[in-house]
Amino acid sequence: MILPGDHNETALMRYPQPFFPSNATLWFTVWRRNFLVWKKLAIASLFGNLADPMIYLFGLGFGLGLMVGEVDGTSYIAFLAAGTVGSSVMMSASFEAMYSSFSRMHVQRTWEAIMHAPLTLGDVVLGEIVWAASKAILSGLAILAVASVLGYAHWPAALYALPVIALAGLTFASLAMIVTALAPNYDFFLFYQTLVITPMLLLCGVFFPLSQLPPAVREVTGLLPLAHAVELIRPAMLGRPMDHAWLHFAALAIYAAGGWLTALALLRRRLLR
Repeated sequence: MILPGDHNETALMRYPQPFFPSNATLWFTVWRRNFLVWKKLAIASLFGNLADPMIYLFGLGFGLGLMVGEVDGTSYIAFLAAGTVGSSVMMSASFEAMYSSFSRMHVQRTWEAIMHAPLTLGDVVLGEIVWAASKAILSGLAILAVASVLGYAHWPAALYALPVIALAGLTFASLAMIVTALAPNYDFFLFYQTLVITPMLLLCGVFFPLSQLPPAVREVTGLLPLAHAVELIRPAMLGRPMDHAWLHFAALAIYAAGGWLTALALLRRRLLR
């Protein structure tokens, strides 16, 4: 692997396909490597990922819920639980693909060691994205399980949220990997958190229906990936039919594929600089 400032291209160019994954399975070795490292700190990591969404769920759910009452024909905490699943997936995937992946690429130089094996840059990036999505799936499933135990999710309809959680994890991990490709240091991630993650958290239907927004703002936020994820997760958890499900799935898939390809191109340019 070539780090910024290096001019020797052999680590990236010695394989016939240095850009895309070399085959359908080698990326899994990157995923497995990250899993084995994470397993040593799994309990602490899970608590860290769950603490923030749980605070939102119970603090706002019971606090504001007593004043708000019902929202869209259901209790506010049930409405919030579905949004919290989506926001938890976004947060977990984004932070893993940014901070942890950046550490492995730039600080720990783990990618450099991996690239000396017969893996391409595409294998490494895809493995990192799927790993970040896997952690996001765990976070989303944990919130879903808690909501189900407390009676805020309808079974078996809530099972339809599972593929949405997986696709949303891939989407947010791919988008965050773009930021990682551009970041000169850890402080750079604050721009993404402030300008992208926080607005999506507040405006994409997690805490209140999109119908409450002004029409112009609603049109813009309706294009954001978190809004599409919430529009699929909430009906599934509340046992309601999904409106325009194919459109929301397609939007998430486009964000995921586009983010992955863009991150690949940016990382290749960065590492060959």
